[in-house]
Amino acid sequence: MSNELQSPPDSSVAALVKGIINDAQELFKQQFALTRREIQEDLRKTRDAALPLAIGLGVAFVGGVMLLITLPLLLHWLWPVLPLWAAFAIVGGLCAVVGGVLSYVGIKKFQAFNPLPDESFEVLKENVQWITNPK
Repeated sequence: MSNELQSPPDSSVAALVKGIINDAQELFKQQFALTRREIQEDLRKTRDAALPLAIGLGVAFVGGVMLLITLPLLLHWLWPVLPLWAAFAIVGGLCAVVGGVLSYVGIKKFQAFNPLPDESFEVLKENVQWITNPK
């Protein structure tokens, strides 16, 4: 905004227009700074939501491979009455449940927020509309 609240009566039109242009430039600078900050916050939220999803999928994959090879054999060795295919089914089912729960948590975190800075863009659009079409 200009430094003076009221312009003296002998102010020229050029000085008034210059003040309006300076105010509009300052408004756009502030709007872009707000938009940038909002985007940074949304990127942080995206990273925080992606982390449990990635970890969950990675753990489910690695755990599924390792346990589907090792644990069913151990289960069959400890309880020889249990068929080998049943031991593999039990361990595979447990891995699928754990991976599904971790993936569900990550998906719910993604759905908890909107990654686009809607508010800042709406205000910026209103500012541009007001400047281009003042009433």
